[in-house]
Amino acid sequence: MTSSFEFHTYPARLSDAERDRALKALREGVALGRLSHDTFVRRMELALSARRADELAALTADLPTESRLSRLVFGTVEAVSGFTVRLRRAWRAERLPKLLLPQAGGGHPLRIGRDPVNGLRLSHETVSRVHAELSRQGGLWVLRDLGSTNGTTVNGRRVIGAAVVRAGDQVGFGRMAFRLASE
Repeated sequence: MTSSFEFHTYPARLSDAERDRALKALREGVALGRLSHDTFVRRMELALSARRADELAALTADLPTESRLSRLVFGTVEAVSGFTVRLRRAWRAERLPKLLLPQAGGGHPLRIGRDPVNGLRLSHETVSRVHAELSRQGGLWVLRDLGSTNGTTVNGRRVIGAAVVRAGDQVGFGRMAFRLASE
């Protein structure tokens, strides 16, 4: 029979949560101006290669830590502010004018912009002359930004290239916003 001191015992592997906490503290240190970019990069590399909890603790020891109360307060504020943003977006969605999707058999994309030759002309200074196009591809509606100055958005997110859209989505061309509808 052998005793436990004859076997090599290694400390337990660091959990991903422990590494994530250390990396979060380092990111906050950079955001608050307490760490330079080079120091952050070096400490991040060390955090990812750390094997023990004390190694992680040494990387964040000189950074201020939030108290449990401040984490609770800030977490609550973040949750409430996120809720108000979603509430405001939902409130505006019902009040937006409808933009009817073209008939599926059209075959040609619908051009949107300020220029009179577009299929949908929007006379607003934030809309480019040739702003975007809406087309049917493989049974899906695709909205493509055509290099507009003030951007095209779908549900509040800027379209880079193209995005799949459907009835009920909020689309924006510059500062003009609509809710897509099929009827």
